Amino acid sequence: MTEPSALRVHALWFPDWPLRAALGTPPPHPPTALTRGNIVVACTASARAHGVRVGQRRRMAQGLLPSLQLLPSDAEQEERSFLPVLRLIDSHSPGVHLIRPGLAVLRSRGVTRYHGGEVESAQALTGALAAEGLPEARIGIADGVFTAEIAARATVTGAASEQVPWRVVPPGRAAEFLSPLPVQVLGDDDLASLLLRLGVSTLGGFAALGALEVRTRFGEHGARLHALAGGADSRPLTPRPPDPELAREVEFDSPLGQADQIAFAVRQTADAVLLALADASVVCTEARIDLTDDDGRVTSRSWLHPTCFDAADLVDRVRWQLEALVTKEASADDDAAHAFRGIVGVRIIPAAVDDAAHHQPGLFGAGTDERLHHAVSRVQTLLGHQGVVTAAVSGGRLLADRQVFTPWGERSVLERDPARPWPGSLPGPLPAEVFSPLRPIKVTTATGESITVDARGSLSAVPALLDEEEIVGWAGPWPLREHRWDATRARSGHRFQLLDRRQRAWLVLHSDGMWWAEGRYR
Repeated sequence: MTEPSALRVHALWFPDWPLRAALGTPPPHPPTALTRGNIVVACTASARAHGVRVGQRRRMAQGLLPSLQLLPSDAEQEERSFLPVLRLIDSHSPGVHLIRPGLAVLRSRGVTRYHGGEVESAQALTGALAAEGLPEARIGIADGVFTAEIAARATVTGAASEQVPWRVVPPGRAAEFLSPLPVQVLGDDDLASLLLRLGVSTLGGFAALGALEVRTRFGEHGARLHALAGGADSRPLTPRPPDPELAREVEFDSPLGQADQIAFAVRQTADAVLLALADASVVCTEARIDLTDDDGRVTSRSWLHPTCFDAADLVDRVRWQLEALVTKEASADDDAAHAFRGIVGVRIIPAAVDDAAHHQPGLFGAGTDERLHHAVSRVQTLLGHQGVVTAAVSGGRLLADRQVFTPWGERSVLERDPARPWPGSLPGPLPAEVFSPLRPIKVTTATGESITVDARGSLSAVPALLDEEEIVGWAGPWPLREHRWDATRARSGHRFQLLDRRQRAWLVLHSDGMWWAEGRYR
């Protein structure tokens, strides 16, 4: 076996990784595209087969394939989903370097020596990744990161009978391998367009130009691409340090059945998690707690924090999770309020971390927000996890559907985006008091006759009384229609704003021949 060069690298490429991260399943995928700003930034192979391409406008892509599924691009989700893959690669060959989600590289010297050759190492890595549910992984081995990435992508361009999940470019043959490739592989559309107008269509033709002339005409960026085209990739490869082990767990000699016992026993484990976080100079913003009972069942739940967890917060989350088990499993006539299946183990895993520098207290203390959080968290400890909630406004039309209550200390997760268009929704300012469910009311004339609203929004009479309270002003109607395609959920009506004699403003809805109060302004 020849001694591998220090420039040799393994590039591990996972085709269509953004789509796998968004869909959560391995390929093949149904026709799907990711968009950012109405531009397609990634698409599946099944979508490309119908002409969908990266860089197309959303409307053009849908015109080519009306059944195309469109999803928003989420760079953070792609990075989060790729972290387990990096850890897997690092377990087989330490020192993996992240280029972007879906592409990682590592130095060839160590893994080649261990497996006895470059082909053998590529075979071992692809086999290990396939065993963990990543059979689409492709590996390119060459002098430099750029050439290795191109070699990895070249594994899917040949005949199906000749395809293997790796491609090895012999040492010193990078320029020869890159020469026939089009200039578009450099990833600079403006430079590629200019070179094509000059009659230069391949990397070999670009590399043949004089280095001084290229630097003078295209600057440092053009000189860098010119070096890549000639196979001279001098990019330094900085190994990715292994992730610190932040999770901690505790096992009990005998099952514990009391929440207070378990919370007391897990305090040292929570302190150990905080010490591990401090050593890594990070803080925990999301934690997952796994409870293992004496039957071997594991109950997991993720907890969010508006700032960062301390040891007391983690212990509280363990207690609240145990109380949820009590509510779920204890019978209504159970005298022991905290009795449930015995717990034999607790594991605390920091699921999301942030740089500790972002959470340092101010020069004159933590401030009002931090004191408020500690005070409200203490009340929440006494009342239970659902005892203190915060409200947020989500998308929707009816006020009761738009209010979302989140336990204090967790970030609100809105299923319906309020920024999207919601025809018929109420613009701000919104009522301070929302009635859920809707409160039935009476809107009548001065003589007590019922008032109806026809399909055109015309009232049968002028509103005069609201539950025997005189109406001094009103506005409307505003039509409301939703779920017209679903007979069981369809709703239609007309909204009004009414002002009574005591200067109280009401938002009311007339639907199905009845009047309902949705909310009240204060």
